[in-house]
Amino acid sequence: MDATPSTTPAAMLESSGARRVLDELDAELVGLAPVKSRIRDIAALLLIDRLREEQGLHSTAPSLHMCFTGNPGTGKTTVAMRMATVLRQLGYVRKGHLVAVTRDDLVGQFIGHTAPKTREIVKKAMGGVLFIDEAYYLYKPENERDYGQESIEILLQAMENQRDDLVVILAGYRDRMETFFGSNPGMASRIAHHIDFPDYSEAELMQVAQLMLATLNYRFDPAAAPAFGRYLSLRRRQPHFANARSVRNALDRIRLRHATRLFASGTAPSRDQLCTLQAEDVLASRVFQGAPADGVPEAAA
Repeated sequence: MDATPSTTPAAMLESSGARRVLDELDAELVGLAPVKSRIRDIAALLLIDRLREEQGLHSTAPSLHMCFTGNPGTGKTTVAMRMATVLRQLGYVRKGHLVAVTRDDLVGQFIGHTAPKTREIVKKAMGGVLFIDEAYYLYKPENERDYGQESIEILLQAMENQRDDLVVILAGYRDRMETFFGSNPGMASRIAHHIDFPDYSEAELMQVAQLMLATLNYRFDPAAAPAFGRYLSLRRRQPHFANARSVRNALDRIRLRHATRLFASGTAPSRDQLCTLQAEDVLASRVFQGAPADGVPEAAA
């Protein structure tokens, strides 16, 4: 006779606290519907596996190593942080912390330097998530004396032998990651989930801006909001645009101009004035004068 189920997956998600984290992800990150859906799918897989184990059914820890692809500023690091918390609350990893690194943190410049660097990072990430940004830079086939391959071999071993207590997330541009996997079949075979982060639309970028401003107790006045919409339309066509990251940098400069304007007035600003960004704070951007951002990222913000 089958054992009576002890609880539902939904109840387990609620009691673990993971539902709250997933709801926060929905609230804090604009758009990214396919990404959020995939994260919920992974949470469902872990919960069902736990229920199978309770029923005495065969259950093995799934491989959760991932690849996040997309342009800068699309939320990859933020989602990785939330993923680490969800995995801890669902009992997949012990600590649920995120260790974010790049090639420089893993690969040494001299013989015998790479292995200890990589092993130290892996040790630091155990019990949580190791997030490797621009992971394709680990492999430089054009340089015969490069030590990146040594780091990759150590990572592969850890991804296989410690996969019940370590999740590795590789991140970067999609085309470069595809080239990287084509040159490293061992790494490609260990990545179970490929998640692509789309660029934000202009409407979504405006939502991002409004959320950022609300967090800082600022707001656009009626004329500033459409002015910022025009700014976004122009800025997206220029080089070095980095989605939410560029929005944050643009808002920092708008706040700077707002502060300068209030200071120059020589009067005591009201609470409303301290919180309200005006169209002139936005329109002073060099983007409206056609100044290119090329060569100096965010210089035209």
